[in-house]
Amino acid sequence: MSTIVFFHAHPDDEASQTSGSMARASAEGHRVVVVFATNGEHGEVPEDLAQGETLIDRRRAEAMHSAEALGTARVEWLGYSDSGMTGWEQNAHTHAFHQANLTEAGLKLAAILDREDADVVVGYDWHGGYGHPDHVKVHHVLHAASKLAARPPRVLESTMNRDAMRRLYQQAIEAGFGDQAWDPDKPMDDGNPFGTNEFEITWAVDVADYLPHKRAALESHRSQKTDIEGLLGMPEPVFAQTFGTEYFIEPAVGPGLRPGWPFSRA
Repeated sequence: MSTIVFFHAHPDDEASQTSGSMARASAEGHRVVVVFATNGEHGEVPEDLAQGETLIDRRRAEAMHSAEALGTARVEWLGYSDSGMTGWEQNAHTHAFHQANLTEAGLKLAAILDREDADVVVGYDWHGGYGHPDHVKVHHVLHAASKLAARPPRVLESTMNRDAMRRLYQQAIEAGFGDQAWDPDKPMDDGNPFGTNEFEITWAVDVADYLPHKRAALESHRSQKTDIEGLLGMPEPVFAQTFGTEYFIEPAVGPGLRPGWPFSRA
């Protein structure tokens, strides 16, 4: 059995991106650890915060509920501040993850990899899927930490299959319920299109049996109402097509999409 560390930028990123693989890994007996770079304090502020409760309090609690739903063994926080979206003034804040010293942040993550004796570490592709500053930083810290770890783990980069998203987008438009304002080929936060070309991806992981777990993880992050309700409001067949497969790049293996399970000990 393997120990797999999933490294995410904000609470709720795990739910939308890798929760199917996390739930499957846990169900199959692997040890699953999730590490959040930030507290997500620049996310949507819910109307029902209790007196004295902060958004950080809520989002950390939601992350724990998500972890329980997925069978995650351990939740860790690197302690950086949310950098906000591209161009926000928060990008330049001293404690923003975007501003973090790469070696310092890499050592923090490497310390967790060492304590866990991790076999696999999972982060994001080169532009974090859609260019969010914290997601891009996850990519760089992921690779720094993997080199700094005492026993370098296998490195996987979570990504979205742009070709699959394009096919789904066209089907949704043709069926009359797609959002014509959203298009995976349009420039995203950093000016690049959404996700990764299919031919550049290494692994397609079947998580169809774990869609209830993904829904439960998304449900855990209800404070982020706009995004979460949009995902949970998808018609069931669309949700299954969108989230039934999760995609990963393995730089050491290279491109050539193949179905498989890349989380076992090498």
